[in-house]
Amino acid sequence: MPDEKKRKEHDFLGELEIPADTYYGIQTCRAKENFNASGLPISTFPEFIRSLGMIKKAAALANAKLGVLPRDIAEPICQACDEIIAGELLDQFPVDAIQGGAGTSTNMNANEVIANRALEIMGHAKGEYKYCHPNNHVNCSQSTNDAYPSALRLALYNKIGKLIEEVEYLRAGLAAKGAEFANVVKMGRTQLQDAVPMTLGMEFTAYANTLGEEVARLEEARKLALEINMGATAIGTGICSPQGYTETVIQELRDVSGVPVETSPNLVEATWDTGCYVQISGALKRTATKVSKICNDLRLLSSGPRTGLNEINLPKMQPGSSIMPGKVNPVIPEMVNQICFDIMGKDVTIAIASEAGQLELNVMEPIMAFSLFNGINRLGKGLRALQDKCVAGITANEERCRRMVERSIGIVTALLPYIGYEQAASIAREALDTGRSVLEIAVEQNLLDKEQIEKILSPENMLSPAGK
Repeated sequence: MPDEKKRKEHDFLGELEIPADTYYGIQTCRAKENFNASGLPISTFPEFIRSLGMIKKAAALANAKLGVLPRDIAEPICQACDEIIAGELLDQFPVDAIQGGAGTSTNMNANEVIANRALEIMGHAKGEYKYCHPNNHVNCSQSTNDAYPSALRLALYNKIGKLIEEVEYLRAGLAAKGAEFANVVKMGRTQLQDAVPMTLGMEFTAYANTLGEEVARLEEARKLALEINMGATAIGTGICSPQGYTETVIQELRDVSGVPVETSPNLVEATWDTGCYVQISGALKRTATKVSKICNDLRLLSSGPRTGLNEINLPKMQPGSSIMPGKVNPVIPEMVNQICFDIMGKDVTIAIASEAGQLELNVMEPIMAFSLFNGINRLGKGLRALQDKCVAGITANEERCRRMVERSIGIVTALLPYIGYEQAASIAREALDTGRSVLEIAVEQNLLDKEQIEKILSPENMLSPAGK
């Protein structure tokens, strides 16, 4: 077999031979050798790569408009960017997502791919950088320190929008179950002990309402990603960019992306500040915490079937044991629980990485990007699976729910306004000691007439304030 064709490229560290057919170049090759922490290339997050394409196209358009980039070079750069925005050339982004250098390897990977594709469009061979150079032309008026975080924020804005759709999808499913179970009377519980009656519909409607709150919180966090530092270049002073570049590139990026990005009021602060990621992570953690709580409840409510609560039935997805025949586990809620735990852990990682920035730059943004993209991807998939493979198929064991209410000690609470706490506590103690029902003992003690007691202790009459 003949040797693979190579081309030589150089940087200030020296010269390397790289595969002739790759669109990436020498700096990407060095990064491939240096970084393999996660085993996941940046192409694992295609929204990020598309956002990099948008950033580079907006910069080329702005530079051409301001006369610092010839149009005969800007146009093929833009064409190459359009291909990346369309999802092409993803296999040319092999750099590991966790990397040193504050994202420089990611930025140069994009610069090299765009430059070499532009060279092809211009009729030149890959590596003939005198016609279109990764740094001089594709990276014109930019630094990693504004291009990378701006692409990250643009990608996060779009990804959170998709996550919100998944949260809303699950919310709607829970709300539908709330309506379906509106008349299923059951016992409410506090501290895992009997409390007072409610309906299964109330329980599921509450789950839906709490996720509606998360939609609002995620929307708030998402808006923080709209403030970017394009034009800051290295540390926020705009060195190596022409007059008017910041305003021009922001407008071009709005047009290219369709996202209403805006310039940070202080580009020095914006170049090191990562509070946006901390806030977004906090919103993700909050959502994950609530979703995990719902999963815990679904597992409890479906526990049994003979020796647990067994108020609801989850869809049977697979056999639950290699040794116990007939056992079926709540595997979908369990999976989603674990996704949520992972997001909670990543929130700590993001907080530490944000704090670790020094002076005019935070070099830890790659781990923040990795954690946020991973968390959003997994949570979105988990929410859809929870709805499609669990919530949608839940059924209620209505008779069991009602029987547990009628045998509960907790219904004695409804008698408090009529007989007082002490007398109600006495009935509760006797019911616990004898195993008899609260209704039976209350009627026997003749504290109120039987018809009134039966009315007061009717579960349906305990579902709202007295007299409502």
